[in-house]
Amino acid sequence: MEDAEENFLEEEEFDSSGILSAPYNPRCRSTRMHIQRSNVCSRAYFVVVMVFFHVYILNVIALLLYVHYNNGPANLAGGDAGSSVPISDSLPQPEPPPRELHAEDYSQSFSLPRIEGIRVGHVQQVSLEPDRMHEMKTLSLKPLLFEIPGFLSEEECRVVVQLAQLKGLTDSPTAAPSQGQEELNQPLLSLSTEEVFSLLDLNQDGLLQKQEIVSHSRSRDGTWLSPDNLRQILTGLEACPTGMLTLVDFRRVYHVSQLPGQQQSEKLHTHFKQRSKHTWLYQGPGSHHVLQTLRKRVIGLTHLPSALVELSEPLQVIRYEHGDFSNAHYDSSPSRSETTCAHTRLAGNTSALTEVSCRYLTILFYLSPVEDGGETTFPVADNRTYEEQALAQNGVDLTDTQQTCGRGNLRMKATAGTALFWYNHLSDGRGWMGELDEYSLHGDCPVRRGVKWVANSWVNVDPDHQQQARYQRLVAQRQQASSGTEDRYQSLSHSDLHQDL
Repeated sequence: MEDAEENFLEEEEFDSSGILSAPYNPRCRSTRMHIQRSNVCSRAYFVVVMVFFHVYILNVIALLLYVHYNNGPANLAGGDAGSSVPISDSLPQPEPPPRELHAEDYSQSFSLPRIEGIRVGHVQQVSLEPDRMHEMKTLSLKPLLFEIPGFLSEEECRVVVQLAQLKGLTDSPTAAPSQGQEELNQPLLSLSTEEVFSLLDLNQDGLLQKQEIVSHSRSRDGTWLSPDNLRQILTGLEACPTGMLTLVDFRRVYHVSQLPGQQQSEKLHTHFKQRSKHTWLYQGPGSHHVLQTLRKRVIGLTHLPSALVELSEPLQVIRYEHGDFSNAHYDSSPSRSETTCAHTRLAGNTSALTEVSCRYLTILFYLSPVEDGGETTFPVADNRTYEEQALAQNGVDLTDTQQTCGRGNLRMKATAGTALFWYNHLSDGRGWMGELDEYSLHGDCPVRRGVKWVANSWVNVDPDHQQQARYQRLVAQRQQASSGTEDRYQSLSHSDLHQDL
């Protein structure tokens, strides 16, 4: 058995590669066929890849068809971004706006950042220019009021004053102390009720419609009926079931509008008096570099989108001489259905009776020191409660800075280069401008010795955020269509759209 096994092993041959081969037989010479397993694997792999590739192509085609039929042609077609479009969707523009407006401003302009006051006396650091920090101190929480010393250098104050003098200053509209707004609201003509009705009835159909009252409010020569009278008439018309007033209905409404008690709520506005000289300085492209620098600092201080600041009013420079003053007043106006903001009138509001100033915040710059007097006063700052009736105490009107300036809750002496910054409106709780802050009532004490130079920078915001968005979009479109010259930009930046207080 062992011999047989040894013979079998001797007959086996091994090739050079070490693989066991069959015994050599010269009578049966056949060619050996090499089978490569890799070829078989490649065919299977190819089939699998092709199957997955076709499935992927089919999935892509199905996805494209799904997106196409779900969007539909109505959503793909371009349309007018009306008031129903959310402001965050309506603000971005398909084309990059010019350098005066920035794309990020449109996406952020539906939100208005507010600086926290923390507490009265709190000091926080703000960066307004490279390599320099400014201290901002909270002076009041009602209204939210801050003081920033050194906001302007002495040289910058001098340049602004010189530019104002070169531009030329004019008297304020309410410069004459004896000429208050209350007198301006009185009719210049004595007209009967029938004559007033006939003048308002433009089509002479014997019925008074809303559009006829609104049309009269825009008439520059219609001084025979005050805005307060128009507001009362419009309120009576809207309360009428038919939406129109006959002569009989008009007699009742007009009689109510003439009662003196109807204008008690307008007391602070009708008694406003001011005596000073002022001018407006353009801050856009082509203006003096100091004016442009001030605007950039305002943007950095407020953290507001630059478009809101750039499309606001020009810088107002005021000069108070000996005895000049301004009674306590509000820089902005409460929001009402019958009014529209002066700065967004380009966007159109055909139902508004009057145009008012909509100023979200105020930054006041002191450009010179005052030897005596001339303080800025906030009569009701940080009061526990606010009541308009409490402003008149024992026959003394706290809004009359000529008589009661020393009784104000908060007074700041003019210091050259210092800036005061306060919000004229509260927040609406959704990131936009809310109601007028009644504690922002402020005025200027009479100058007893010396000259007082100040400048006001206002940021205009429409309480209707969609109206503000339409206005910014309209301005951007006009600027893109224009040649970009300074004159064209200046015509859109409200140099002629705003009136003084």
